[in-house]
Amino acid sequence: MVNKDHFAAISYLRENPIIPMGFAAMVMQGLIMSVALRAWREGDATIANGFAIAAAFGVFLIAYITLVEPAKYETPDIFAWIRVEAFVGLVQFSAFGILLGLIHSKLG
Repeated sequence: MVNKDHFAAISYLRENPIIPMGFAAMVMQGLIMSVALRAWREGDATIANGFAIAAAFGVFLIAYITLVEPAKYETPDIFAWIRVEAFVGLVQFSAFGILLGLIHSKLG
């Protein structure tokens, strides 16, 4: 209903988005943000903490990429999309978490 003309002009959007996948992502993101921000402790910089924070925010973003995007866009295979994007996100945010922990443990 919002920006209907804008979204109608995008040719690869699903005609009927899969709304429950979007809601599932929003619930996951809310829970993840709550847990991650509650667990954050200033001055407690370790590789494990960096990995935990990056993992939490990685899952936050991966929830969007794996659930909302295939719900909005025409993809050849939803489950293949979820599998590939979840794996790539896991690798990306795991590496980032380790680097985040290393950097902050050296600065702290």
